[in-house]
Amino acid sequence: MTVERIRIASRDNPLLVRVRRLNATPDAYRQLGLVWLEGEHLVRAALARGWRLHELLVAAQREGDAALQSLWPQAAKLRVVDDTLWAGIGSLSSKAPVAALASWPGGLAVLKGRRSVVLDRVQDAGNLGSILRSAAAFGVAQGVALKGCAALWSPKVLRAGMGAHFALHLVEAADEPALDGLDMPLIATSSHHGTSLLDAQLPDPCAWVFGHEGQGVAAPLLQRCTMRVGIPQPGGEESINVAAAAAVCLYESMRRRAQ
Repeated sequence: MTVERIRIASRDNPLLVRVRRLNATPDAYRQLGLVWLEGEHLVRAALARGWRLHELLVAAQREGDAALQSLWPQAAKLRVVDDTLWAGIGSLSSKAPVAALASWPGGLAVLKGRRSVVLDRVQDAGNLGSILRSAAAFGVAQGVALKGCAALWSPKVLRAGMGAHFALHLVEAADEPALDGLDMPLIATSSHHGTSLLDAQLPDPCAWVFGHEGQGVAAPLLQRCTMRVGIPQPGGEESINVAAAAAVCLYESMRRRAQ
């Protein structure tokens, strides 16, 4: 397969303008219809899940890298970017030699009956991506981000997710009534109330609800939940990070299923 190969040597190249916009504005993918995949790990994770790459970008000095050349036929177009320009795109402090642009899957609808995580105003990109990573690892099929969450497909969330985005059905900027479409019990996490996770009778399938880093799950959303669960913390801390809490709860759900 012959891949169209074009060299980019101008900072004003329209492709690089789009890339800079995607990195400067977290939700720019919604206007451009493209997501920025920075680094070989994300690129290969997308390809492994059957994603198509519109453009594959490589730093000029790594064009001949045998370890990367297996990627060249996987994209519709290959762009070889001048090394001085490569240093100014993306957001990694240690520049990856390869990146890609792929189509944003758009505003998907909630699917019924899928094990899910529901994210309520989780605003830190690292936390959001980490929760998606744990969800994919522990057998969750769907992530529903309510309005007020960080932009789900922003470069920072994608990096923190480490490829989890491509394994999950992701719904973003959802209204709370959309959760009716899950048709399964919702379980809220709380640091102050509810049954201990060790003792709770966890339904399966279910949707775990994780809330704002400081405020927790909003009161109206709590009313939708059939159960509130707390994680025992004998060390005496008031609470643990929401991404850590999600990993603990999702692992426990998986462990119960496996018994």
